[in-house]
Amino acid sequence: MTPLILMIIAGAGIALLLLLVLKYKFQPFVALMLVSIIVALVAGVKPADLVATIEGGMGKTLGHIAIIIALGAMIGRIIELSGGAEALAKTLINRFGNKRTPLALTVAGFMVGIPVFFEVGVIILMPLAYGVARAARKPLLIFALPMCAALLSVHAFLPPHPGAVAAAGQLGADLGRVLMFGLPIVAVLCLIGYVIAGRMTRKTYPMTDDIRSEVYGPHISNQDLVDWANNDYSKTADATHSGKQLGLEESASSLAARLPKAPVPGAGIIIALILLPIILILLGTLATTMLSADSGLRSVLTVLGAPLVALLIDTLLCAWILGSRRGWSRSQVSDVIGSALPGVAMVILIAGAGGVFGKVLVDTGIGAVVSEALRNTGLPVLALGFLLTLLLRAVQGSTTVALVTTAGILSPLIATLNLSANHMALLCLAMGGGGLAMSHINDAGYWMFTKLAGLNVGDGLRTWTFLVTVLGTLGFLMTLLLWPFV
Repeated sequence: MTPLILMIIAGAGIALLLLLVLKYKFQPFVALMLVSIIVALVAGVKPADLVATIEGGMGKTLGHIAIIIALGAMIGRIIELSGGAEALAKTLINRFGNKRTPLALTVAGFMVGIPVFFEVGVIILMPLAYGVARAARKPLLIFALPMCAALLSVHAFLPPHPGAVAAAGQLGADLGRVLMFGLPIVAVLCLIGYVIAGRMTRKTYPMTDDIRSEVYGPHISNQDLVDWANNDYSKTADATHSGKQLGLEESASSLAARLPKAPVPGAGIIIALILLPIILILLGTLATTMLSADSGLRSVLTVLGAPLVALLIDTLLCAWILGSRRGWSRSQVSDVIGSALPGVAMVILIAGAGGVFGKVLVDTGIGAVVSEALRNTGLPVLALGFLLTLLLRAVQGSTTVALVTTAGILSPLIATLNLSANHMALLCLAMGGGGLAMSHINDAGYWMFTKLAGLNVGDGLRTWTFLVTVLGTLGFLMTLLLWPFV
């Protein structure tokens, strides 16, 4: 087939994928698999070879990322159900003091966001924001906006979150280097988000009646919130709480209720458990670059620093320290760990289906044609990664789908560029910037935040969508600045 026809097939395939996901509400895994099969057959893959192509793409992708995503989810679930995430957030609030509570919650969002998914992090931390807003008699958005922006930033940029892991796996980037560059970048973005959110929330946005009543009590009006923002408390009595609390998803709540009562784990233990796999992975990466090939220490650190080994060690330590030592039986530990898997099973399958789509693009020659077309645009590869991910994120909503699809499109081009390991890591982070931006009405995370923050659609776009888009763009610009120096 001519390059033009292959380009048309590629464009039609992506258009069909978006149509199925957006208009007909296909599950992304099903849509990716269906489109991959159609594109493969139209582009000339023999029916007899189709299964091998699918299995090759799925196996190569999942062989690298499935274990990492699953172990990361297990760690997050143990920390979540032990009460560790909530304890960490409360400790940070106490340490930072009342005046810096928004900053404390932002730091909590960054730290809690490393081991737990965005949605879970929101469910865990939003009740704390409710309590702080009620006690301080300040608008909820002051506390919730920077905190949730930090959660989503970590989700978009850093392993073990599925989009980052899947993109790195498809492009062949080293996860240790992604963490090495990504952690300081995301930390800076969270601080910038805190500053920008502080300026944005100088304006008081009206809250929906149900959330305002849940946070402050039924007697508090939106005008009261405006007065509070101006430090005028003369017209309202102390806010009271309706008694309703946010909870975890039903399965997690019922499981938590069956666990034995135990003292809440200390914040120091939680921080150590969050940092341990990160430190091991970074040490493994440094060992391969700084120690000689015949060094015994290098061999040990390389094994311990392999992402799946580091996360497995941390999972076992979490199970022992937060579970067995606090009175959980072996069966309860097993149940807690197992409860993490249903929530990530579909995410893993979506990542695998993205690998299938990428394999189809390569095997049919479409990838090479698209790669050449992208090369001819003259845009730097970082800009291509960011813009493609941003576009896909904007039109279909899922950060993970946007990242895995972009990785599949770019992988043939990457194979011709001979990029260094550091540059590959920065490319993954630039794509993460595109995955962070443009969270709007087709994104479940947008609805989750706006609903729990009591915002209408318009105010959600003015606050949440604007902030995460600015942060995603800044994240890309930071990778662009680092590019010449690595």
